Order: sequence, then C-alpha cells, then structure tokens
Amino acid sequence: MQDITYVGEPVSDAATFKQLPYELQSFLLQHNGLIAYLGGIHFRGCCHEPKWHSLREVWTGDTAFCKIYPKVKASDIPFAQDSLGNQFLLRKGVVWFLDSETGEVANLNVPFQVFLIGIERQPDQALDLSAVATFRQLGTYLQPGELLAIFPPTCIQTDGQNVKISRMSVESRLYSLADLYRQIRRLKPGQKITVRTDENHP
Repeated sequence: MQDITYVGEPVSDAATFKQLPYELQSFLLQHNGLIAYLGGIHFRGCCHEPKWHSLREVWTGDTAFCKIYPKVKASDIPFAQDSLGNQFLLRKGVVWFLDSETGEVANLNVPFQVFLIGIERQPDQALDLSAVATFRQLGTYLQPGELLAIFPPTCIQTDGQNVKISRMSVESRLYSLADLYRQIRRLKPGQKITVRTDENHP
C-alpha cells in the first residue's frame, strides 16, 4: 500500500487477537494496523493504546458500533474505516460497508484477502479518496488519529454550495456521526431538515 502515515506497534491485545479469523490475524502479524493513502483507509490493530487505533474499542467496547447501529451485528469485526469514518466490517469472512451517517450496511461481496488486493491494485476504485484529495488541495494533511468531516453531511441533498471540509479527532468524528444517525434515522426520504453540529465535542 502507498502513502503510509502510520503503522501500529506489535500486537499487545492478545485477547482480541485470539478472537479474529486467520486471515485477519495474518495481516495484523505483518503490521498491527496501519493508515495508508494519506488517511484514505485506516486498518485498526489489536492494541490498548492509542485508543483511536484499538479494534477492541469499536468492536466490544462501550462505543462499539453494534451498540449504536442496529444493522451491525456483535460478531461483525470493524477492522477498518475510510477517511470520513465509514466502516469496513468483516462478517463471516466477507467484507461489508457501513455508512456511518445513515446506518445502512452493504455487502461488498469480497473476502478479506481480495479486498486487500483490490485496494493495492486499484485504490481509487476500491476506496473513495476524493475527500482526501480535496483536503490536500487545501495544503494540509490528515494526521494519525484524525478523520475528515464534511458539512453538510453527504447523506443530505443540498445545492452543493458552501460545502466545508475539516479534520477532527477520530473520537469526535465517530461521536458526531453516531449523533447524526440518531437524529435522522426516523426521517422520511426527502424530508427537509436543518442540521447543526458541535465540532467541539468531546
């Protein structure tokens, strides 16, 4: 993979590691998670610190995705995320995609190893790197422990004007996505709303 900005320390969370399927264990033994394509994708690791890199935190911790999004199962392994905080889940050996704004999940119909090969061979097709490219045009880069935030949210149809992109800590971005999901999950398609965000949380 290209443009790697972070590589995790060797596996330190043995309890979580033992629960993983063989293909994911093999990957994490080579590099215990990493950030590639200048933040385009973040593979989590089996570690206790830093918490933003910990697979345990988002799989079985207090803020696990399965506790926030009903369509995510407790057995789904949130092994990676894109630059905006959308999640890649491993479900019975197959990669699924979680839209963290809407809570919708989609089966990508590829096993883990094929997913990796696709990213390495055609990253621009396997991943949406447009937000990272836009952010780079502003003359700055994502740092490890950060995600991008787009306002208005991408799930809300707008006139395309005054779209803002900024960077936030992983914790703050995932919190804001979960909060947005809770606010819009009962809305009807096409319903008009006003969106306000608090970028200072937590």
